[in-house]
Amino acid sequence: MSEAPGDYFAHQTAVIDEPCRIGAGTKIWHFSHLMKDCVLGERCNIGQNVVISPQCRVGNNVKIQNNVSVYTGVIIEDDVFCGPSMVFTNVINPRAHIERKAEYKPTLVRRGASIGANSTIVCGITLGAYCFVGAGAVVTRDVPDYAIVYGNPSRVRGWACYCGVGLGMGLSPDGSEEAACDDCGRRYTRHGHIVRPVE
Repeated sequence: MSEAPGDYFAHQTAVIDEPCRIGAGTKIWHFSHLMKDCVLGERCNIGQNVVISPQCRVGNNVKIQNNVSVYTGVIIEDDVFCGPSMVFTNVINPRAHIERKAEYKPTLVRRGASIGANSTIVCGITLGAYCFVGAGAVVTRDVPDYAIVYGNPSRVRGWACYCGVGLGMGLSPDGSEEAACDDCGRRYTRHGHIVRPVE
């Protein structure tokens, strides 16, 4: 069942199928559709014309901008940003005349990731924690934590801090280095394509 009325806001044009679970402080805007058995965390903002399909899981403080469809098989962790009109998929080889519901491939969006407007996320991959997917990117493979990716197909082009500012670290697969964010001062180490914050 959804949470008690008053714990979240839903515009009068939004459609919410039962049962589903919606966390306190979440806002659901015009013409959006939450399908049965989906779960939304607390303090989410669901823009206009968003569809969240059955069995989807959306964490806390997630912002899903206008015209995004979150299809069955997608799991979105806390603090994720989904830009306007970005696209998730859940079948590798869709055909209108062949049902492939048993072939859905899961997609995991890790905590703090940002997905740019009009990008496409091909199913069966993981977007790493605090990664940054550029506008219009076509993502066909896993994205490392803190990576900046863009292009078609997308490639790692740099590294982003927790706060979203680019880090001045290289891309060499065998390199190691340390860098600090010019904006917030957080420090990171890189070993190849593994970037970690310095505790």
